[in-house]
Amino acid sequence: QVQVVESGGGLVQAGGSLRLSCAASGSIFSINSMGWYRQAPGKQRELVASITSDGSTNYADSVEGRFTISRDNAKNVVYLQMNSLKPEDTAVYYCKLRARTSSLAYDSSYWGQGTQVTVSS
Repeated sequence: QVQVVESGGGLVQAGGSLRLSCAASGSIFSINSMGWYRQAPGKQRELVASITSDGSTNYADSVEGRFTISRDNAKNVVYLQMNSLKPEDTAVYYCKLRARTSSLAYDSSYWGQGTQVTVSS
């Protein structure tokens, strides 16, 4: 089993910053990609940012230049530094990783429970 736990959400004023963390634990053989998604009320879940095992990153246009994703491979942790936050960034943020539980297993997706980020105007 693989556990994924997010932390760092909260309430912040527009223009402020937050740093989200996501820690993966359990029967992990290797982690390929790690990423952050978000879902606002009444909207579909969308990709915010992702990072591969070699450090290649990808960002949604709406957060490019404001958010930075990074990971610590030794600790199986991924971070999302969010600066210049806007009210439209308000959402539940989910961590997702693609991981293998053994050398014979295929990559599978694992999701965290989500952490609320609320940006007030």
